Amino acid sequence: MEPLEVSAVTIRVAGDSGDGIQLTGSQFTASTGLAGNDLATFPDYPAEIRAPAGTTYGVSGYQIQFSGLDVLTPGDDPDMLVAFNPAALKVNLKDLRPGAAVLVNTDAFTDANLKKAGWSADPLKDGSLSSYRVLEVPVGMLTANALKDLALSAPQAGRCKNFFVLGILYWLYERPLEPTLAFIRRTFAKKPLLLEANTRVLQAGNAFAETEELFERTYRVRKAPIAPGTYRNLTGNEAAALGLAAAAERSGHPLFYASYPITPASEILQALAKMKPYGVRTFQAEDEIAAVVAAIGASYGGHLGVTGTSGPGLALKTEAVGLAVMAELPLVVVDVQRGGPSTGLPTKTEQADLLQALFGRHGESPVCVLAPATPGECFSSAFEACALAMKYRVPVLVLSDGYLGNGSEPWKVPKLAELPKIDVSHEPGCPPESFLPYRRDPETLARPWVVPGMPGFEHRIGGLEKDAATGQVSYDAENHEAMVHLRAEKVARMAREIPATSVLGGPDGDLLVVGWGSTYGAITTAVRALRAEGKKVSAVHLRHLNPLPPDLPGILKRFPKILVPEMNLGQLSWLLRAHILRPIEGFSKVQGRPFKVSEIRERVLQSLAGEGGADGR
Repeated sequence: MEPLEVSAVTIRVAGDSGDGIQLTGSQFTASTGLAGNDLATFPDYPAEIRAPAGTTYGVSGYQIQFSGLDVLTPGDDPDMLVAFNPAALKVNLKDLRPGAAVLVNTDAFTDANLKKAGWSADPLKDGSLSSYRVLEVPVGMLTANALKDLALSAPQAGRCKNFFVLGILYWLYERPLEPTLAFIRRTFAKKPLLLEANTRVLQAGNAFAETEELFERTYRVRKAPIAPGTYRNLTGNEAAALGLAAAAERSGHPLFYASYPITPASEILQALAKMKPYGVRTFQAEDEIAAVVAAIGASYGGHLGVTGTSGPGLALKTEAVGLAVMAELPLVVVDVQRGGPSTGLPTKTEQADLLQALFGRHGESPVCVLAPATPGECFSSAFEACALAMKYRVPVLVLSDGYLGNGSEPWKVPKLAELPKIDVSHEPGCPPESFLPYRRDPETLARPWVVPGMPGFEHRIGGLEKDAATGQVSYDAENHEAMVHLRAEKVARMAREIPATSVLGGPDGDLLVVGWGSTYGAITTAVRALRAEGKKVSAVHLRHLNPLPPDLPGILKRFPKILVPEMNLGQLSWLLRAHILRPIEGFSKVQGRPFKVSEIRERVLQSLAGEGGADGR
């Protein structure tokens, strides 16, 4: 039978962490990218390193949407769920649309596993799945059969079953096997037995799917129209690491990245640690405070000092960020936000650090705050943060989140020479006898960034207030007020760097959706669909949160209703109300999961019908 052509497909793979779920998803993603589709992914995994097998709180998941069209989200409701065990089915069944396909590993549906997952009866037999197309496959048994003549233990053979499922999915959706075969060859190059086992199982799964009558046909997704260039699949954390390294290269400053490992930001440290041949230096500190002060010390020595963290780590860094404000040294802080407060939801996403980033320091301590909208934009935001920090001698915070940091998309690799040059000088611009360490650049108000060891240019910096000219410690009341205003004005002048705000849709209308960070995909997709239906809805997405774009108030005034979806209890909503002094409808979701397109769409329609509330809760 001829393949059925579809415009987009959403697949979710779920099971125990030990089932290799994230590897399965990442390999399917790599194969899909090479097949020419646009895509977006959402890895979702438990906080425990190894939760008890078979339990619902140990379920790991990976969702991907791929299409021949523009893809901005990993999809709302999966077209297909692969459940490696009853717990995976229990956790994810509520998200499926009627008629979706469910591929289950029947070998795992034992009485013991059903009980651990909380099933009172076997869902494969009691009609619980009557709304779905169920594909029952004894994955464990078929994997073992493919490996029966190899000298593998039962646990070793069992760990290959994710490749059997991959083989099935590759046949069903016409994905190439070669990228995964190449991965297996690289990974197990020194372990020929495992190389043979995983290769054999992948091919066995593919052959099983082709010969069995479980599947009536394959599904074909056209290639997406993509501009010429070199592309790679990239997570937000990988993009941030590359953006920092590129900024160091384009500024001529060695990158020093200091971090304490914390989920979900640790991958930035891991990625940068591999870049030592390119002059990148990484430091795994003993705690969050040590990491940020080490980065400040690097900036004092003339390097590009950067630190990374997630929400609770940012709280620990706040005093030192205030030191960088007072010392007027460049500092970049990448905050990959996660669910809080306290330890909260370490592996789940949230956007609740905005007010902490803006105001989480004592005294008048302004900083610049940026927020990427997609995994790929983590590159440009990190690059821009470094440029601004060095130009204005101000800390810059980049608010990514777990959804962006772990999610991936095809990313067009830029040529390094085409990236903007970051011109930064350490020259004092005067002879030693006329040097003033707090003489201001007339454009940026930045003080000289003179590194230690320059004869005749010795000066004092630190946490105590300084005289506006000499840099000596000063307790003078008028001088302190003048310095407070100068530091605030430096950040305010960064608004000159912000490009004109792009409006999706008409310049005016019935409602404007305002978003920031990772809500971009769901908002943009929903607003495009609503406009196609004739709704007078527009959207803007903010990448600069302090200072805000100077043209934003004028845009907001052209719409009678403003809706702000965000993964917190209304932090940007609160900020915008304070700036424009008019009602704002907040739309909050604090579940550790990103917005669905359908959720944005439904709320917009409610607001247009007059059913929305000002607080949005």
